[in-house]
Amino acid sequence: MTTVRSTTSYTRLGAIYAEQLATQGVTASMLTHKWQAGDLIAPHSDIDIRVILDQAPGSWWEWNEQLAAAHHRAVLLDPAHSRLLEHPPGFAFTVGELDRNQVSPAEISTWSLVTGDAAILGRWQSRARTMPWSRADERFYRGILDARIGGRYELDKDSTDNVHHDLDGYRRHCVAWHYVAPCWFASAALATRTRCPGKTAALDQWHPGELEVLAKEFLRLSATCSDTESPPADLLHSAHVAVDAVLRRTPRPRSLPEASEAEAAAWTTTAGMLRVRVARWIYYLDPPPETVTGYLIAREEKELRSARNTLTRLADRTSGDDALLVKAMTELLPPGPTTASTLHDLLALWSRHRSVVEDFLSANSA
Repeated sequence: MTTVRSTTSYTRLGAIYAEQLATQGVTASMLTHKWQAGDLIAPHSDIDIRVILDQAPGSWWEWNEQLAAAHHRAVLLDPAHSRLLEHPPGFAFTVGELDRNQVSPAEISTWSLVTGDAAILGRWQSRARTMPWSRADERFYRGILDARIGGRYELDKDSTDNVHHDLDGYRRHCVAWHYVAPCWFASAALATRTRCPGKTAALDQWHPGELEVLAKEFLRLSATCSDTESPPADLLHSAHVAVDAVLRRTPRPRSLPEASEAEAAAWTTTAGMLRVRVARWIYYLDPPPETVTGYLIAREEKELRSARNTLTRLADRTSGDDALLVKAMTELLPPGPTTASTLHDLLALWSRHRSVVEDFLSANSA
């Protein structure tokens, strides 16, 4: 196995990725990171790209094949990219969808620019951050908490398969930035009813009472790579204490109305996630040499469950052709664990029903 330490900055990595997309014919109006620059903690954070297109492609299937090829080539450029470019992009949207406010404002609020027009992104984010708080926001942020609290966060599930340097440092990073910081981010949003721009911002700006000392401690972890730091298991104990303290400051769930654009946003945000599934599955099933993707294949179960749950809610609120399309797409998201075998089967299933998939992914995108 190759041992590597990346010297590539996240700015340069984003530029490399954009170049590979263009080479494969994936023309994007904009690329964004999922998180703000301050939340990309070198050398451990991977980048999670969102692709913004001028319009839906003629074939999402062919577009995904190009996307998978571009990602594969980008990872081949540097062994460290198997971690830094852990997976293909997480969402794809069109400019029109964002202009029409059809994408989850909580999703948009954390983005940072890779390529494209900063003023346009700023306009989308300004609107997203000032929209009235809604039931969809409660679901979004409580979903982040529910995935981690009550013993659900397991450090061993944060795979080190593609990490070839400073394993303890990476595991400390996972405790701080995959467990504590997301919980802090979600709780800050719920407590203040604001869509936080990121995890670092939440730690830096929301720390009432006894939380201030804890916030400073976990912010410090983002700035150190010392081998003399606490063992990951000890840090995990401190993390549980911190998360419990944060939860005591988190308000109980409250009854809120659905936003007027909730159904359109739920449809588009779910479609945006499903638009990149084929690229992910192709890449996961045929990764570059020495790149491990088994743990990523297993994670697909959670993504598909989330999409299926959203579509089930939508089915109760739509009618006519839209309802039929939602029902047909839901049937193409079978429940259960995801393995290499089930992903092969899913690719075959989606290929057989390609017209349904294409129709759902492009509906409301124009």
